Amino acid sequence: MNATPRNPTDHPSEENERLSLTGLLPPPPVPGLPPDRELLLRRTLLAQAAGTGPSAGPARRPARPRRKLFRVLAPAVVCALVGGGVVVVNLPDAPRRGPATVAGGGTPRATEATRLLDHIALAATTEQRTAVRADRFVYIESKVAYAAQSAGGGPVTMPPAHTRQVWLSADGSRPGLLREAGEPDTPLGVDGPVDTLDGPGATPRPGTLHASGPSVGNPTHTYVATLPTDPDALLELIRDETRGQGQDPDQRAFTAIGDLLAETWAPSKVAAALYRAAAKIPGVTVIRAADDATGREGVAVARTAQGQQTQWIFDRTTYAFLGERTVLAEAGDAGPAGTVVGTSAVLTAAAVDRAGEAP
Repeated sequence: MNATPRNPTDHPSEENERLSLTGLLPPPPVPGLPPDRELLLRRTLLAQAAGTGPSAGPARRPARPRRKLFRVLAPAVVCALVGGGVVVVNLPDAPRRGPATVAGGGTPRATEATRLLDHIALAATTEQRTAVRADRFVYIESKVAYAAQSAGGGPVTMPPAHTRQVWLSADGSRPGLLREAGEPDTPLGVDGPVDTLDGPGATPRPGTLHASGPSVGNPTHTYVATLPTDPDALLELIRDETRGQGQDPDQRAFTAIGDLLAETWAPSKVAAALYRAAAKIPGVTVIRAADDATGREGVAVARTAQGQQTQWIFDRTTYAFLGERTVLAEAGDAGPAGTVVGTSAVLTAAAVDRAGEAP
């Protein structure tokens, strides 16, 4: 006996009933990404934000850890007189293709600078940095060049970049070491007789290190690791600790952040907060192409004050910190606008057990 044929309209009815029942069930769980896949996804999104897109392949890890540079401490090009009537200045790299680009005021590109610094901060959070024990040293190796001007004035000249190595006690309790090509080793420590650096790249002077305790202007790694990770709180702290140190408050804050990024090895969350704090400073601009001391081209975040522009240079794909340079923003006795008067390129940042030890 043949079965009774099913009515063609039965199918839609059964399907509707199935869908209704399915709608009553909770959605199936979506498995989370393992940590390594999540990190890869974040880096891929960063690469796409940088304009490389999927066609450029997977996002690359930063070629080297973020490091720090020397910055010009004096508002003028001349920093210190040395023997032979030569004035040495501490600033970023002479370009190989003519004068450097100098951005104008901060208003036209303020949004662009904020957006770029946000990408850089996000990249910093993906960088996995091992915590540095208090009994170790932070090691930074760079290539640097400082412009020089004769005591009688005239255009500055830029020597070839040379290697600079610095070992800094993580908690400031033991003497560190500064080593520059062609110069004798300089001890950096807490007990005399030692020399003290007033800032990254500055000429050492007799004194004691951290005699009054670490601060934004005189940091140790241990101190930097305790800085606020909230950008507003961090910027307020930086403004308070740099009050009364010359220049305008915004430039003081920008300079202090650059110093902290230059020759300290900030934990990832602190580094991200420093970049986001910099984004809140008025007058910060973007330079679309800038070279570090080794010729690596990247994108730069910059600020101009008192005739000079300081540029922090980053890899345009990974947003890793490459180095820093300072250029003349105005024509003058030292040279035309765009003249590079100082440059650096961070090559290695690591933790080591002893001053003088290579990683």
